[in-house]
Amino acid sequence: MPDEQLSAPGLSRSRTTSWIGERLLYFDETDSTNDQAVRIAKEGAPDGMLLVADAQTAGKGRKGRSFDSPAHAGIFMSVILRPFVDPDRASALTLIAAMAVQRGMKQTAGLDARIKWPNDIVIRAGEEETYRKLCGILTEMSVTDGKVGHVIIGIGINVGNRRFPEEIAGIATSVFLETGRDVPRTPLIWSIWSAFEPLYDIFLKTQDLCALAEDYNAVLVNRGREVRILDPAGDLQGTAAGINARGELLVQTDGAVIPVSSGEVSVRGVYGLV
Repeated sequence: MPDEQLSAPGLSRSRTTSWIGERLLYFDETDSTNDQAVRIAKEGAPDGMLLVADAQTAGKGRKGRSFDSPAHAGIFMSVILRPFVDPDRASALTLIAAMAVQRGMKQTAGLDARIKWPNDIVIRAGEEETYRKLCGILTEMSVTDGKVGHVIIGIGINVGNRRFPEEIAGIATSVFLETGRDVPRTPLIWSIWSAFEPLYDIFLKTQDLCALAEDYNAVLVNRGREVRILDPAGDLQGTAAGINARGELLVQTDGAVIPVSSGEVSVRGVYGLV
């Protein structure tokens, strides 16, 4: 594993953002940065507070899945946001976070990663038509009396991992495995949030992704590919045409374009799924 040791003083000294991370909470180990963020958000933690951990004992993914979070290998962080937006618009923040990770990873690690709608950062596995996952994003929201109380965006990135548990070894990768070098985590953390801030400002002005959809679609691995939407209401198969201003995936079927806002997406080739 890389020798770099995360620390609160080191993170604070290296901060390049305008407001995210001005208040910072660092853990050598915690259960989940998202769970910690939820706890302190309920106690009034301020907008833009950033939580970072070197390791998690109960890292969380979407739909109750776990996220492998070993010490000294990854970036595990959550930010607390208090946006003045309608609750039904807040889900777009997951897509904005994905754009920020994609940009920060390219700037700091030189990796030309792509986004798998809505919340995975993936990279092509050699010359194969498959992709492996570098990062997952989990967004959680609190709503009171129809208003957003807080939004927690959790980001987990495989950075220095040399290997993965057998059950995910075929679909996961890390910055080290893709570049062959140890990329320091601290600059990568701040490059992501420095990319996030202007994207977030645009979103707050428009209250949607109308000004960002084109940039998002440019790095969307699903675009132009056959997708299968797995949803309790019924599966759907078609070709992904990109996202709309609400962040929904537009799926072209025989005779119709259907916006999809939930469900699991299987993309031909991605993770080897067909």
